[in-house]
Amino acid sequence: MKRSRGNLLLMLLLTQLLFAEDFSWHIHADNETPYQKEAVLLKVDLNQTDPTPVLLFQFQVNPGPDYRVHQIYARHDDTLHHTVHHNLYEIYPLRSGDINVTFTLIKRVTNDEKVRYFASGDRDDFKKLDTDDHPVALPPLKLHVKPLPEDTQLVGDFNLSFSLGSTHAKAYEPIAFRVTIEGDGYPPVLKEIIPPSKDFTLFSEKPIISTTHSQQGTHNRIIYPMALSATHSFTLPRTELRAFNPKTAHSYVLRIPSQHITVDEVPVDTLVDKVDTPKPLQPDWNWMFDYLGYLIAFGAGFATAWLFKFTRKHKSTYREDPIIAKIQSSKEKKALLTLLMAHDAHKFAPVITKLESDLYGTTSHTLTSLKQEAKELLS
Repeated sequence: MKRSRGNLLLMLLLTQLLFAEDFSWHIHADNETPYQKEAVLLKVDLNQTDPTPVLLFQFQVNPGPDYRVHQIYARHDDTLHHTVHHNLYEIYPLRSGDINVTFTLIKRVTNDEKVRYFASGDRDDFKKLDTDDHPVALPPLKLHVKPLPEDTQLVGDFNLSFSLGSTHAKAYEPIAFRVTIEGDGYPPVLKEIIPPSKDFTLFSEKPIISTTHSQQGTHNRIIYPMALSATHSFTLPRTELRAFNPKTAHSYVLRIPSQHITVDEVPVDTLVDKVDTPKPLQPDWNWMFDYLGYLIAFGAGFATAWLFKFTRKHKSTYREDPIIAKIQSSKEKKALLTLLMAHDAHKFAPVITKLESDLYGTTSHTLTSLKQEAKELLS
């Protein structure tokens, strides 16, 4: 085992020396001993140090079952001969114990002549950028994750608020009830807030999730919309949510106090149908006229839509910026990449990086999202 570890360290050292002449890399985590579900801020810097070649980089934090990754910032300057990448990631370990976060880095080497040849193509004559690709072995980020206190439900610094529509209702009348959890930390998405009870019926919807990732952490606002209904008065029991703040290493409790709901019961005789025998069924041909009316309305609507579509095809009053029209008409990623490189490689650098990663790397973005991002860079 000692020999294998020594060989690994020697290989990493040789790799670093091999690529130290033309670029440098630096990976730094602000905390290598986090608690479970505590955010770890990861900084990744790639800098070209030798201006002789043209360098391109493809970097990613590899996904894994033991952690969750969010990229919160990226600044890529792919100026020829002076490539600089600066990335920030947020990593959430999902279990306690030792976790290895792994990376993939590919250094792509080319020259000015190949770049000019690549940029000279068009949609009908696409030319692939010729590069020599070199995988660079990077050591994993080793996290020693501390366990959470038993029965912890939330991890972070949160506060809770709630609103109850009314404490007085009629039988079967729904009472609006909403709980909001807001603060910094791992998104506080719970399967349930109020446990079920035989005293009332609980109606719940999917929580409304608002999450923002930044260098300061993850800010969350989760709204749980619900409704209560009952046939008699009841008491909504006190609810406690157990939370843990990893920054202070302290546990705390978020509480919803008990609420007594007064329900006016409805007399049973008002709910019972006093008519024992309904009238015998009679033939009713009104449905035939209703059906014909629906067919006529449907036909009129279809004809209107067809005429509207036919008219739009012959309108040409709106004119787009030529580059926007070309972006929108690109049918494949290679065509879009060629167009952006030829028009303004510096302005479209973020989209070009993603396109190259999709075409020659391991990532995958939809063509629609890439077109939209390119058009937004023009504004």
